[in-house]
Amino acid sequence: FCPNLSAISTNLKLSHNVALFPLTSPLHGVTFLAFGNGAPDVFSAVVAFSDPRTAGLAIGAVFGAGVFVTTVVAGGIALVKPFTAASRPFLRDVIFYMVAVFLTFMVLYFGRITLGEALGYLGLYLFYVFTVVLCTWIHRRQRGEGLAPPRPWEPEMPTDAEEQESSGTSSGDYGEEYRPLLPSQETSLRILTTALSPLDYRKWRRKPWYWRLFKVFKVPVELVLLLTVPVVDPDKDDLNWKRPLNCLHILTSPLLCVLTLKSGTYGLYQIQGVFPVWALITLVGSVLAVIVFITTSNEEPPKYHCVFAFLGFLASAMWINAAATELVNILRTLGVIFQLSNTVLGLTLLAWGNSIGGERSAAPQRHPSAPILLASPKVSPCPPADTFSDLTMARQGYPRMAFSACFGGIIFNILVGVGLGCLLQMTSSQLVVKLEPDSLLVWILAGALALSLVFSFVSVPAQCFQVGKAYGVCLILYYLAFLCLALLTEFRVIHLSAI
Repeated sequence: FCPNLSAISTNLKLSHNVALFPLTSPLHGVTFLAFGNGAPDVFSAVVAFSDPRTAGLAIGAVFGAGVFVTTVVAGGIALVKPFTAASRPFLRDVIFYMVAVFLTFMVLYFGRITLGEALGYLGLYLFYVFTVVLCTWIHRRQRGEGLAPPRPWEPEMPTDAEEQESSGTSSGDYGEEYRPLLPSQETSLRILTTALSPLDYRKWRRKPWYWRLFKVFKVPVELVLLLTVPVVDPDKDDLNWKRPLNCLHILTSPLLCVLTLKSGTYGLYQIQGVFPVWALITLVGSVLAVIVFITTSNEEPPKYHCVFAFLGFLASAMWINAAATELVNILRTLGVIFQLSNTVLGLTLLAWGNSIGGERSAAPQRHPSAPILLASPKVSPCPPADTFSDLTMARQGYPRMAFSACFGGIIFNILVGVGLGCLLQMTSSQLVVKLEPDSLLVWILAGALALSLVFSFVSVPAQCFQVGKAYGVCLILYYLAFLCLALLTEFRVIHLSAI
């Protein structure tokens, strides 16, 4: 999903490195990067809002992830590496997020959302994007298009010589040792088998037994993904062009899309009651695959290779949507079995699963052709908003960038998740979606998120934007107290209605 997003942004003439260093175009960071990192959250919200019985899951997940990220993740960053927060981006993101939370609170209070309100969510996000672009343009004008000198809390990017040296020794392919002395042309069959192999045998020998056991369970899933999702990687010399596999993708990716959308309803539809849609897709895809295979070569990607990035993006989105649908169904089943409300499942399991994350990004990297720029968190809109990525980024010397993700990155999730989810649920005959809270826990959740934002909005400027360990401890203790209150309310140990 993310390499294809990078390839799409490159073909749209957006600089590759502006995702984390938006000195040239911040639009990439608040659109493509935010969509790449927030896709599981948004798809989960869209699927949950599609059924009124599971709307509580979406509300709990959106608010629960907000509380978790703005307290546990932000507090963890402050504990790992105290730093000085960027004042203007921090205040901008917190204000926009508080407005989004207030709008959602009002929607829950009235118990419905209209077409205008759903469009208002999406319009507010577009206004946020415009604000980020405008602030970056003003900041760039003030700096006079020059790079500011590095500050004590801002690490410099490595020079070309340092980067080449480090990439040559830690690339994972043992440098030049395993490269062939003479160039050789591989056959199409060998390229296909190599591309479909999810195992790296050198890596397999070096890993412990528990990693190998986990890998065995992952291999079938990875093989299915390799067969159905084309990946265009701009960081590779050949753009990850695998001629036989890409030709196979022309057939498998459209089939995946029609067979996963609406649980295969469109794919099984029969044209005039005779010819099914999936058979038509198979016929057309086979013809196109043969044409592409005949007119291309294994060594050089075609000029229209960028089309595979859009196809891979669509196929990835369908897989994420299918996974989100099954996840919502499983959580709904667990709620019935254990007699738990959708809200508590959303604020715990679904919110934790979407927020913890793992291997999306670890540290800012730059494209080989991009200029070396100073890491400037002042204009960094929204890097990845998940726990492991943000904490790793903070340890490697980018705490301001990780901290900005805690407030800027999840704006996309709440505005697009709620707005798009409710918009897709509306039909021509019903332009109103009912969002009635299923328990008092929803109001506790909304109040806890609003209170955490107000606490950060007041305490961080009061400390002159010096974020230290005391601030981190307070945030984590606040989340533990909120979680205890939420669980006690869910299990009716305490009754807030009697107060």
